[in-house]
Amino acid sequence: MELLQCTEVKKVYGKGEAAVCALNGVDLTVSRGEFVAIVGASGSGKSTLLHLLAGVDRPTAGSVRIDGVEVGSLDPTRAALFRRRKVGLVYQFFNLIPTLSVEKNITLPLLLDKRTPDPEALDTLLRTLGLQDKRQALPGQLSGGQQQRAAIARALCCRPALLLADEPTGNLDRKNSAEILDLLRLCHQNLGQTILLVTHDETLAAQADRVITLSDGRIVSDRPRG
Repeated sequence: MELLQCTEVKKVYGKGEAAVCALNGVDLTVSRGEFVAIVGASGSGKSTLLHLLAGVDRPTAGSVRIDGVEVGSLDPTRAALFRRRKVGLVYQFFNLIPTLSVEKNITLPLLLDKRTPDPEALDTLLRTLGLQDKRQALPGQLSGGQQQRAAIARALCCRPALLLADEPTGNLDRKNSAEILDLLRLCHQNLGQTILLVTHDETLAAQADRVITLSDGRIVSDRPRG
């Protein structure tokens, strides 16, 4: 079953001679439970596509649908609610609140939505990401790899339909990068999480089940792993 569908998506910044076409007719579908990587050089349109999927920006033309919702038609308030409930976001920088414990950082999206965290689900998430003994620690007491694990747990705590990871290992060394990619695969396999990973590193992308290559705002390759 399709979770994500992009149809003839185009994104243009600026006008006239100063216009820059960041995406130019992107067609993309992702089924529930897939682990997809999007690769491409800087300026290929990877981050632009991710911003459109997250509802942070709107396409100039075309359609972006996630879980049956036309994301580009949402006003800012509804787009923020949609992100909180349907889309998990993981970035290169961890964006944890330094004065809150790991557990409170992870459950913050639920609390903002006036929902009570499920203790059993939270325990499972902490255990899956190897953070069960760090739940009361502050972010400053964690290593970089542990902070990114907490950021992933925060993105997953609402059980989003789609997890978007934008260069999630870009701020980590090779060892921690490998661990984070292993954890994303674990979340995919054990939790059935649909994941879309944006990276410039094709070695990391090879961990996904499907690799899509963008160039000059177009999809130039869409292939299964191997």
